[in-house]
Amino acid sequence: MIERRKTRQIRIGTVPVGGDAPISVQSMCNTQTSDVEATTLQIEQLAQAGCELIRVAVPDMAAARAITAIRAHINLPLIADIHFDARLAVAALEHGAQGIRINPGNLGGADKLQRVVHAARAHGAPIRVGVNSGSIDKELLARHGYPSPQQPDALIESALDKVRQLERLGFSELKISIKSPDVLTTIASYRLLAKRCDYPLHLGVTEAGGLVAGTVKSSLALGILLLEGIGDTFRISLTRDPVEELRVAYELLRSLRIRERGPELISCPTCGRTRIDLFSLAEQVEARLQTMQAPLKVAVMGCVVNGPGEAREADIGIAGGHGVGIIFKKGELYKKVTEADLLPVFLQELEHMETEYQRKQQGRTGQA
Repeated sequence: MIERRKTRQIRIGTVPVGGDAPISVQSMCNTQTSDVEATTLQIEQLAQAGCELIRVAVPDMAAARAITAIRAHINLPLIADIHFDARLAVAALEHGAQGIRINPGNLGGADKLQRVVHAARAHGAPIRVGVNSGSIDKELLARHGYPSPQQPDALIESALDKVRQLERLGFSELKISIKSPDVLTTIASYRLLAKRCDYPLHLGVTEAGGLVAGTVKSSLALGILLLEGIGDTFRISLTRDPVEELRVAYELLRSLRIRERGPELISCPTCGRTRIDLFSLAEQVEARLQTMQAPLKVAVMGCVVNGPGEAREADIGIAGGHGVGIIFKKGELYKKVTEADLLPVFLQELEHMETEYQRKQQGRTGQA
């Protein structure tokens, strides 16, 4: 049983963060924020995949102004990512950002930081203090050295120094992130920070890499921290379509039995008995499952002979070979189809099961 670290609670739009709130999954758009149509479309795709907080880059005033139009078309709380320019932070808040991510030390001085805090307070928007290992003050580096697993103090002190700047301005609606591209430094840093404050923490491994390297590094670092009860929001950062980040995030939460969303995929690793394109089949099924809510166990198996038995725990599954495909439920044959029809028929079955689940959920809501 995981015992969550006790923190104060803030709210980003409608989403509570920290305290007894569920751990929230976050992602970030890779579109030009000033392109309202493209950004809105990507946010809709991320919302379908389970994203609960979305961050957008605000590199210029056009991006800040676009937030108003974007907010009009989305339901996710929107966080503006600001670097170096206090005017952009203020403008983003005035145009509807429900939270901002800043490094208070690079906004140009106390007066400009005060203007940002005033705008955040006026618009009821929390601030994420974000510090990366590559953006630490030279004085702290000279005193503590570059952050490492053995000596992460520069990263911690940099973040807490920025927090104290905001506290002196009477602002405490905060969460903190301290990121490193190194797994062990990330773990050591967050462990130490968790002991030094009670603010909510946003977890992440910065510049983690592509699908394989990024998944491994992020899952290892964040999995260990979440298992220890540390972390209130997190992002799996991948050099991929951000929808992939959500897929990894929810599998991580499911594996730790923290949260479950939608179906669980069971698939065999293939062997010499496989006679179908199982890789493509599993990928297409997994993409569909990402948009479903029904808590099913779904199997994609490569062998008609052994597959159903090996996936007896699955609510529904498919297997195929030599031009024939089968759909099975709880290890028993349900339908036999041609291999060409296997995927469309199976997706149709999943659609029926999702519709039935949604109908029952609506019935329960109506009774309540």
